[in-house]
Amino acid sequence: MKILITGAAGFIGFHLARALSFSDYEVIGIDNLNNYYDVNLKLARLKKLGINSIPNSEVGKKIAGYKNFTFYKADICDTELIDDLFKIEHFTHVVHLAAQAGVRYSITNPDAYIDSNIMGFYTILKNVKQYSIEHFIYASSSSVYGNSKKMPFSTNDNVDQPISLYAATKKSNELFAYTYSHLFNLKTTGLRFFTVYGPWGRPDMAYYKFIKSILANEKIPVYNNGKLERDFTYIDDIIQGIVKIIDNGFVTNSENENYAIYNIGNGNPIKLMDFISTIEHHLERKATIEMLPMQDGDVYKTYADISDLKINYGYQPTTDLHDGIKNFVDWYNEWGTKK
Repeated sequence: MKILITGAAGFIGFHLARALSFSDYEVIGIDNLNNYYDVNLKLARLKKLGINSIPNSEVGKKIAGYKNFTFYKADICDTELIDDLFKIEHFTHVVHLAAQAGVRYSITNPDAYIDSNIMGFYTILKNVKQYSIEHFIYASSSSVYGNSKKMPFSTNDNVDQPISLYAATKKSNELFAYTYSHLFNLKTTGLRFFTVYGPWGRPDMAYYKFIKSILANEKIPVYNNGKLERDFTYIDDIIQGIVKIIDNGFVTNSENENYAIYNIGNGNPIKLMDFISTIEHHLERKATIEMLPMQDGDVYKTYADISDLKINYGYQPTTDLHDGIKNFVDWYNEWGTKK
C-alpha cells in the first residue's frame, strides 16, 4: 500500500505521516509550505519526519525522510506536477488534507480558498479517478453545519446553509466527491473535523493564541461574551480514527455504496470559558479577558454525533481535556516560546 498525504507539513498531516511512518505502508507527503502561518513551524514538523532541508530548487523532487516517509515540495494547484506525481508514484490510497484553513481569513482573502479548496481539490480528485485510487479520504469540516440548532450534528442533517466561504468550499468538496463516487465508482470518505487541538497545532487557532497571549500578559479576545461551545478533539484521537479508516478500508454510511461522510470529533462539547479555565490551570496563570460580540462567520456551538464512526470503525476518543491541554502546554513551553 502506498499512501499520498497532501498537506503533510500541516498540523493533522504531520501527525498522520508520523503515525503511518511506523507502519508497513509506504508514505509520501506533499506540501507547498505557504506562509499562511509561520513556515518555520512547518519546517520543524518536517524535521521530525527526517526532512532536514528543502531548498526552493527542490520543488517536485523527492526527499527521503525517516522510516518509510518521503516528501515532495508541491502545490496541489500545480496541475502538471500533481499529474506527474500520480503517474510516477502509483499511489493506492490518498488522504487529502491540504487546504486553505481558517473561517475568518476566508472573509478577507476569498481567492485563496477558491484556488486551494476548490481547484486544488479538483486537481487531486481527477487524478484519483484517472489512476483508479482504491480509497480517497479527504478533510471536510464541522463548519458545514453552520448555526444549526439541532444537536448533536449528524451527517444525516441538511448542510445547505454554510455561513462562511470556508464552510462553503468544504461543502463543495463533499458534493464533488459524491458525484465522482456515483459516476466513476470511486470509494470516497469525507471527514468532518471538529476543533482539533494539540502539540504542533496551528498558531491561528484560538487555544494557541490564548496561551501565547496569557504568557505575554496580554488580553485574550473572547467572542459572543464567552457564550460559545466547541467539540474540542485531541489530535491523537483524530489520528487513531484516520488510521482505523485506512487499515479497515472503505465502509459506507450512506445510500451510495461508494460514498461516505463521517463526523470525527470528541462527541462532548465544552463551554469556551471552561476551556479557558483549563488553560489557566495548566499555565498557573489567570487570563485577562476582553469580552467581544460575535464574529462574522463564526458559530455558537459544535457537537459531533460520532456513532456511525464508532460502529463502522471502532473509533473511540480517549483523551481527557486536562490531559490534552497539559500536553499542548508542555509542547508550547518547549517549542512555542522559542518563537
